[in-house]
Amino acid sequence: MVGLETPGASSIRGMPTTVTLPNGTTTPRLGQGTWLMGEDPARRESEIDALRHGLDLGLTLVDTAEMYGGGLAEQLVGEAISGRRDEVFLVSKVLPSNASRTGTIEACHASLDRLGTDRLDLYLLHWRGAYPLQETVAGLEELVQEGSILGWGVSNFDVADLAELEGLSGGSNLQTNQVLFNLARRGPEFDLLPRQRASSIPLMAYSPVDHGELLDDTTLDEIAEDKGVTPAQLALAWVLQALPDGLVVVKASTRAHVEQNAAARDVTFTEAERDLLDEAFPAPTRATPLEML
Repeated sequence: MVGLETPGASSIRGMPTTVTLPNGTTTPRLGQGTWLMGEDPARRESEIDALRHGLDLGLTLVDTAEMYGGGLAEQLVGEAISGRRDEVFLVSKVLPSNASRTGTIEACHASLDRLGTDRLDLYLLHWRGAYPLQETVAGLEELVQEGSILGWGVSNFDVADLAELEGLSGGSNLQTNQVLFNLARRGPEFDLLPRQRASSIPLMAYSPVDHGELLDDTTLDEIAEDKGVTPAQLALAWVLQALPDGLVVVKASTRAHVEQNAAARDVTFTEAERDLLDEAFPAPTRATPLEML
C-alpha cells in the first residue's frame, strides 16, 4: 500500500521515512528542490556542496526541471550527483510548451544530457498547457518503454485535471502529483489529497515554507522558539506530518540549511501546538482552486 513501509523499515519517531510509488519504487519522503539554483556562478560551489551533503544525510530525492534557470539547475544537479547517480531518486519536469508527444521525448532527452545520466526516476508535466493530455501521456509512456524514465507524474493538477487524466489511455500509470501545499496553502486537504489517497497516488508537496512567506508569522515563530527550532523547520515538519503517505521537496543552497531541513524530520508536535497552528492557519472548509507559485 502506498505510504506504508514494510516491516523493519526505518522510521523517525513513528513516522515513515520512505514512500512506495504505485510502480513499486521506493523513495525518501523528504527530498531536495532546486528552483532558483544554478543561476548565480558565485553560489555554484555552495549549492553543489549543499546537494551532495543532502545526499549524505539521506535526502536522496532530488527534484529539478528544465524550466529552472533554462536548464542551469539540471546542469548543477548533474555535477552534484556525478559518481553518485545510483544513490539518487532523480525527478525532472517538462514544460507545457514542449509537451507534445514528440516534444516531450525530445525535452526529456535534453534534460538527460544536462543531467549527465541515462534515466530519470520520475518525469513530470510541469503544469497543463495547450497540448492535449493524451499527446503528453503518449510521449511519457514511450519514454518509459525506451527506458529513459522509470515512471511519470504531473505537477499542479487539480481534481478535475486528475479525473480527466485517469480516463485516458495510459493515465492509470500516474505516479505522483506535485503541488503547492503548506500551512498557508491547505486547499488540497479538502478534495485533492483525499482523491489522491483514494487512488493510492502520493502527493508531492513543494514550497513547504511558502517561498519564505511563512517565516514572519508570529504563531509559527513563537512555537518554534519554544521548541528550540527555526520557523522554517517547524513549517517543514508540519507538512511532513500532514503527508505521512506523501513526499516533500525543499530547497537549500548551503550545507547549514540542508542540515536544518534534515533535522526537521525529528520535530514533533503536541496537541496544543497543533491546535494553535490550526487556529492560525485554518483547514479548508470548501473546495478552492489549486494555488501555484
